[in-house]
Amino acid sequence: MRTVLSVPDISCEHCVSAIKRAVDAVAGVTAVTVAIAERRVVVDGTFSDADVRAAVCDAGYDIDDQV
Repeated sequence: MRTVLSVPDISCEHCVSAIKRAVDAVAGVTAVTVAIAERRVVVDGTFSDADVRAAVCDAGYDIDDQV
């Protein structure tokens, strides 16, 4: 499974680290890629989409569902 999330508040390496750390902790996640320029998070694995979204939000970032 692959999920792509638009996270408009990604602006620096701190954001990348915080999001990666949070999403990596979700059960079933095998890879996380955070692109600053595209403000996008790509998650691979067998995970709950709701858990990944919650992890991003718990890390302090909003997800833009209007992509």
